Amino acid sequence: MASDTIAKLQDYTDSLIKKAEQLITQGFPERIIQLNELLATPMFCERRFSDVHQHLNIPVPEPVLVNDNDGDGDNEQPAKRPRTVPTLVSGVKVTDLPTGRVTCNASLCEIIDIIKLIMHKLVEDLNFLKMWIYFMIPKIEDGNNFGVSIQAIVLEEIEIVKTEAVPLFDDICVYFVSRAKLVEKVVKYPHIDDYRRAVVELDEKTYVDLWREICEIRNRYSLLHDVVTKNMKKLKKPRSSNADLY
Repeated sequence: MASDTIAKLQDYTDSLIKKAEQLITQGFPERIIQLNELLATPMFCERRFSDVHQHLNIPVPEPVLVNDNDGDGDNEQPAKRPRTVPTLVSGVKVTDLPTGRVTCNASLCEIIDIIKLIMHKLVEDLNFLKMWIYFMIPKIEDGNNFGVSIQAIVLEEIEIVKTEAVPLFDDICVYFVSRAKLVEKVVKYPHIDDYRRAVVELDEKTYVDLWREICEIRNRYSLLHDVVTKNMKKLKKPRSSNADLY
């Protein structure tokens, strides 16, 4: 029973090593090309800010009309008359949303759905790469640890990339919450244009952030592929044998 478990564990290790090496030689270049092609699509290439604007469909209600009963007693209208000539005053009616709801920005949601899949794949690839290096680390010995130090440097680089990438999921959530609060302000104060403009500015900023993040993911793949391929021999065989010295 124990030997069967050990055999399964060894199969898992061998499979992971094989997948990781295939990821380095084929997966990373494919990811880089796919991201370059994505950035060249109309979704990003030469796209104007106006293309990602979304009409809120929140109307500006008519100003409230009230009676002007201020004045001298001699000029007051008879009580039997229901109202005098209306005068504009501060305040608006309660907003009635024609569609019943305010939808999310469809253009940005499309990009967010794509980038979330990309981010998930990046984290998965980083875990594969990290485990592969861990399996390549030899047992602890005195001396001849130059290759091991290279493994440690690459592992540190992987952790940096992972640390920078994961917060994007939080940023996406923060975007929707921030936009919802601004839309709430527009519903409450539909006559204040600054709140409407704030929604537009937030959408534009988020679009630029998403575009920049895809560029960064491509760059991370490129840098990791470069550093791993350049040091492949030391990563796979961090210590040289005596035979290698002659």
